[in-house]
Amino acid sequence: MTLFDTARRWLAEDPDADTRAELKELLDRGDEAAIADRFGARLQFGTAGLRGALGAGPNRMNRAVVMRAAAGLVSYLKERGGDSVVIGYDARHKSDVFARDTAAIVAAAGLRALLLPRPLPTPVLAFAIRHLSASAGVMVTASHNPPQDNGYKVYLGDGGQIVPPADVDISTAIEAVGSLASIPKADDWTTLDDSVVEAYVRAVSSTPLLVKLASRKVDVVYTPLHGVGNDTLLSAFRAAGFSDPEVVSRQAEPDPEFPTVAFPNPEEPGAIDLAVAAAKSSSADIVIANDPDADRCAVAALDGGEWRMLRGDEVGALLADFLLRNGVRGRYATTIVSSSLLSAMAARHGMPYSETLTGFKWIVKAGDDLVFGYEEALGYCVAPDVTRDKDGISAALLVALLAAELKDAGSSLVERLDEIARAYGLFATDQLSIRVDDVAQISAAVDRLRANPPSELGGLPVSSAEDLATGESGLPPTEGLRYWLDGSARGHGSARIVVRPSGTEPKLKCYLEVMTPVEESVGAARSAARAALTAIRDDLAATLSLG
Repeated sequence: MTLFDTARRWLAEDPDADTRAELKELLDRGDEAAIADRFGARLQFGTAGLRGALGAGPNRMNRAVVMRAAAGLVSYLKERGGDSVVIGYDARHKSDVFARDTAAIVAAAGLRALLLPRPLPTPVLAFAIRHLSASAGVMVTASHNPPQDNGYKVYLGDGGQIVPPADVDISTAIEAVGSLASIPKADDWTTLDDSVVEAYVRAVSSTPLLVKLASRKVDVVYTPLHGVGNDTLLSAFRAAGFSDPEVVSRQAEPDPEFPTVAFPNPEEPGAIDLAVAAAKSSSADIVIANDPDADRCAVAALDGGEWRMLRGDEVGALLADFLLRNGVRGRYATTIVSSSLLSAMAARHGMPYSETLTGFKWIVKAGDDLVFGYEEALGYCVAPDVTRDKDGISAALLVALLAAELKDAGSSLVERLDEIARAYGLFATDQLSIRVDDVAQISAAVDRLRANPPSELGGLPVSSAEDLATGESGLPPTEGLRYWLDGSARGHGSARIVVRPSGTEPKLKCYLEVMTPVEESVGAARSAARAALTAIRDDLAATLSLG
């Protein structure tokens, strides 16, 4: 059977008029490349669930793929005595359709299907799982991916994203699903009311520090980047006693086309330009941005009279320092690609610390005593008892509380970062991110680096190397390489590089860190660290030969 035959069979049972029309056009014009791209492979269900471009075929996000995923998940849950699934969705193209298909399949299988009332942030779904004592949760979202993408994220009853072996077991169950016609559907699911959203808002707005500290005088500019965070964040700010942020009007309403940004990720250059422009024309103290499903939180602050976006590691350090200074006891955790500063901070305060693989699915598994976890990609878990996942709403509240406290003291976020550097040394980070059209290029680049490891980068000798795929690092095996560099001859401490494929995008990502003592001034240390990072980054880019 040729791929064209497979495509024609798909066309005959595709339940979606949009994808049927797309596929019919491709078949009519005999587009071999497009058919091969859509039918020569299939989206793999893994620890991020499913994520990919919308369209026809098993290698795209569409109703047929989602229905099989839902049927496989239901089979997995029923074998283990599961009885209910909460389903959430964002405002992307087809998100509501995929959510209703999932609810119909869950209900037909005899499980309680609980559909959130409207497009809502991912943290609301993660909260609702434990709040409603559900066996699992599904969030239909592609987070910060491009407009043409969508995704299907699965959580289990602990409120955390799936980790091995659950992902493999669910994938096996999906593969065992027969034809679409064999999947029963029913319309007796339950659409939840706003009480679950109200419960989430109450929980995130009454965490211990928000109750303990009275500071609320801070002026915030906020953008949800055309996503679903606006209403929930405003409700949370009001419930916590803050004044409403100034919302960027052109980005306030959900829009699946994300018309004002080139890429709907607050990490990307230009994404928060409208928010910064609003801050420049007002008396704002900080800028806060959520990504489209509001599980990430970006922060911009004034630095020497200019607005700049803080790195995820900087916000992570600020929040950890805030919690530690206020006596929040328990485990602090971050990932192998995030800054090493959190380890030093936890040690000085006598708190347990964990380093995990990349992703919040691992961070929230760090221990039952977890009180704070973060990853450099703007993800923060500041209230694990509320949401066992990254949560851009609760993080925004804590950032606002910290900014208010510092403002009362005549200080700022950037000044506090300098104080942290003087206390612990400067931990400076940077990234090299290479987007490719063919993901095979990523594996080839990592294999070349594995076979011929560098002896020096940026003028610093490589003192040790770890192949993370072997599991010898003490962590579960994962594709990636880690290098430690000796910076002592150049006035630095150690430097660290992690090279790994992105888990959600066709990118090779390299995470760089240089630890520099602060001997004269923080500014001098930053300049030295920046020069070292630039040299390492340039050498690494040349070594990888991808751009």
